[in-house]
Amino acid sequence: MKIISSSTMSKFIYLIALMWSYSPHSFTQSFGSVAQSEEDYFEIIDIPIPEDVLLEVGGMTNLPNGNIAICTRRGEVWVVSNTENYKPTFKRYAHGLHEPLGIAYKGGALYVAQRGELTRLVDRNVDGIADLYEKVTSWPLSGNYHEYSYGPALLPNGNFMVTLNLGWVDRLGRMESLVPWRGWVVEVTPYGKIIPYATGLRSPAGYWVNDQGEFFYSENQGDWVGSGRISHVQKGDFLGNPKGLKWANVSGLSLDLKPEEVPDTEESMVKVAQEVPELRLPAVWLPHGIMGSSTAGFLFDDTEGNFGPFAGHIFIGDQGQSKIMRMDMELVNGEYQGVIFPFMEGFSSGVFRMIWGSDASMLVGMTSRGWSSTGGESYGLQKVIWKGSVPFEMKTVKANPDGFLIEFTQPVDRGLAADLSSYEITNFNYKYRARYGSPVIEKGSCPIRSVNISDDGLKVNVVVDSLKLGYIHEIKIHDVVSYAGKSLLHNVGYYTLNNIPEDKKEKADHKKGSADMRHLKRSNVKMASTVKKETTKEVKSQAQFKSNALKDISNKRVTNVPEHWNGHIDQTMVIGTKPGLKYDIERMTFKAGSRVRLVFQNNDDMLHNLVIVLPGSAIEVGEMALKLGLDGQGMNYIPDSDKVLFYTHLLEPNKSETIYFRVPEKPGEYEYVCTVPGHYYAMRGIIKIIE
Repeated sequence: MKIISSSTMSKFIYLIALMWSYSPHSFTQSFGSVAQSEEDYFEIIDIPIPEDVLLEVGGMTNLPNGNIAICTRRGEVWVVSNTENYKPTFKRYAHGLHEPLGIAYKGGALYVAQRGELTRLVDRNVDGIADLYEKVTSWPLSGNYHEYSYGPALLPNGNFMVTLNLGWVDRLGRMESLVPWRGWVVEVTPYGKIIPYATGLRSPAGYWVNDQGEFFYSENQGDWVGSGRISHVQKGDFLGNPKGLKWANVSGLSLDLKPEEVPDTEESMVKVAQEVPELRLPAVWLPHGIMGSSTAGFLFDDTEGNFGPFAGHIFIGDQGQSKIMRMDMELVNGEYQGVIFPFMEGFSSGVFRMIWGSDASMLVGMTSRGWSSTGGESYGLQKVIWKGSVPFEMKTVKANPDGFLIEFTQPVDRGLAADLSSYEITNFNYKYRARYGSPVIEKGSCPIRSVNISDDGLKVNVVVDSLKLGYIHEIKIHDVVSYAGKSLLHNVGYYTLNNIPEDKKEKADHKKGSADMRHLKRSNVKMASTVKKETTKEVKSQAQFKSNALKDISNKRVTNVPEHWNGHIDQTMVIGTKPGLKYDIERMTFKAGSRVRLVFQNNDDMLHNLVIVLPGSAIEVGEMALKLGLDGQGMNYIPDSDKVLFYTHLLEPNKSETIYFRVPEKPGEYEYVCTVPGHYYAMRGIIKIIE
């Protein structure tokens, strides 16, 4: 091996430095960008849990002495100390509660939201164990297993906010408000008075009060909810699911809307809001399967930079996909809207709650039982620490009168950032309907007209056409690197555009008026004139795309007995689903070359498919499905791959499909998998083919 002298090495380093100082763009072209990974900047560390503690986290809160209190779905409350040195101690503070899914500390007491009541826990003799379990207030229960209660969130006036889940009434995934105040957020006074606050909630697992005392909650995909979303809640609001409206007439609110008055047209939510002015649009949408599948807890970054460059942002947990997103909101014309980015994945169980540790680490409480998650473990407690280096990221996106302002965490390479082809912006929406979830609809492109880079290289103004109010805008960046040659850690964000800010130059000429999207009083002539024309074009474009993508694999889904079989079927197999992202049959055996009739029944309360693939390729095919992005659900999450042998369509709850196929001649252990993003890690089985 030839040894390079120190003088030669010094000259080499000098030449690289000289090239860099002259043109970092040339440096990047010559040597390539520096790839990044989440683990380069943030580390996930397990916090040991005693074997006899089943820590299925329902809620977490900080205590004044630096300890944390955790309530569990098993009905216990644990006080945990020493999380910062990875040698925690656990002491049980309370037990016998009914699945508390939130906890808060106030005035020397802990408050938990049980299924049917808000409870105050007090340690009167100061021995570390609660000896007073005091009911603050209670609300009705029907006995339905899906009637979860979340909270409390503390308000500046001393009151509490609690969100109440709807009941689950049938295998179609439909929900119902069986008793008051299911599907509502209620305000509770310290003396136990319940004040109905707003309705339209479905499965409101996450809650947050900002420093102005404003309340937000997170919603999960389902009936009337096309995808996960974050909503700002004001008193008297209707947030979307009409089931809770049955109690509006006794709520004391001036909410004069009946459930049957909410149209089920399968139009987008923003279009229905033109007919139903009471309907409040979300502040931020989380595209399903891309930004998680079961939106959960909030965590506001008040660490003042001790957890990286995202101070003032909000982290959003996802229970189904065991990951965390990052959100930034802004007020535009009095309404909240904003952007959601990926942040970190790879947690051991479903991310449900997060709080800050005393060392500015993020403590992540998790649960999976009954709901399932990609993490694989039933529960867990982990912490995320920032390693001190700043990743190259889109720090935030803000709305401009003619496009978006993208701010970066580090200066960009100006040569690459000035290239219009580096930016791709697509807008889309979801159906607002009584059926479960929604595919992406009305997808269209926003042509890039110009970009303008700030002097410091930290901001890029992107001017685009065809912005649409009430639509999600996917912002993708290709090839742009930092001045130091780093590639983007995450190159995509999703901005929900509810209002367009006024151009400061024209502001004096505008009449002051409501910008509330519920009333759609803001006009934009350019947008209004193009929406109908572009929507028609987009629908045709989407249909053509799907047709092209599926034409080569259509023979892999045969739903009628092939004529050349002459009615002969060698074997019929019926397979269903069960809770926890599982098929109810884990292994099947077929004879090579046989004719099979397979009946897939989706008994679950979420979307599933069944895809038969080559041996050892289930995860790979699932990852291909994930890369379909916005088109995934419309394509049934079926990638065009030789590794896909046979498949069913994506089925809604309580739906079934029958497919017919000829078993491969080559023996071996083939696999079947649900390719819905997040499902494919857990929802798999084996098909053994024998001679």
